[in-house]
Amino acid sequence: MADTLLIKRYASRRLYNTETSDYVTLEDIAGFIRDGRDVQIVDLKSGDDLTRQYLLQIVAEHESRGENVLPLEVLTDLVRSYTTQAQSVVPQFLEMSFEMLREGQSKMIEGMTNPLSAMPGYDAMRAQQEAFLKAMTGNLPGGWTGSSADAEDGDDGKETSLAEIREQLAAMQKQLSKMSAKKG
Repeated sequence: MADTLLIKRYASRRLYNTETSDYVTLEDIAGFIRDGRDVQIVDLKSGDDLTRQYLLQIVAEHESRGENVLPLEVLTDLVRSYTTQAQSVVPQFLEMSFEMLREGQSKMIEGMTNPLSAMPGYDAMRAQQEAFLKAMTGNLPGGWTGSSADAEDGDDGKETSLAEIREQLAAMQKQLSKMSAKKG
């Protein structure tokens, strides 16, 4: 991810993207943020950080266009939090809530990244692969434990190659187990 994108606000209230050397709109800034960029907006003359003010303006514009993300009850509670002692707890609560949301979305996306898991017969195929791996590794000298300690069996090329194969098989089995756990 690139560094924070610096946007400068001129006295004319125009917003200047210092990265591309052109003027941008609030919608452009919203797009940068949706694309995962961190943005900082500063007043050119005073150096004041105006990021919060502009982010609130972006949210307000989206809400006013009917793109309601914040329920009325949440907005009401936010207004109340400015006049109560709860104000000190609200920012941490909101930050933790959004962090949990991001983590949940990440886990959901990770679960969708394995297109094979939705394929009919995937579980049977996975079970066959595990049985095949066990059958292959069961005939190896010393049996297969799946540990990387087997890589130090000897100094000749054949032992090292065999140990590498064992490690690769162990990694494959571990990955299959993870894929199975995500699906279940």
